[in-house]
Amino acid sequence: MTVRNVRAAIGQTVAATVGWLRAISGDDAYERYLIHHARSHEGPPMSRRAFYEEREKRKWSGVSRCC
Repeated sequence: MTVRNVRAAIGQTVAATVGWLRAISGDDAYERYLIHHARSHEGPPMSRRAFYEEREKRKWSGVSRCC
């Protein structure tokens, strides 16, 4: 392997790891929403701010305990 190939492989591994971390942490939620919206809905998507405000509202509204 050449140095260039090793650097490319490391770069791909780092990019994949960052993508995985963003997915499990929810950091890529807005980007996933935009993809879903483009495939499934008409009209303009929510702004990033509106998306996160709606997400927080859904998360914290209602009772979310077992008893």
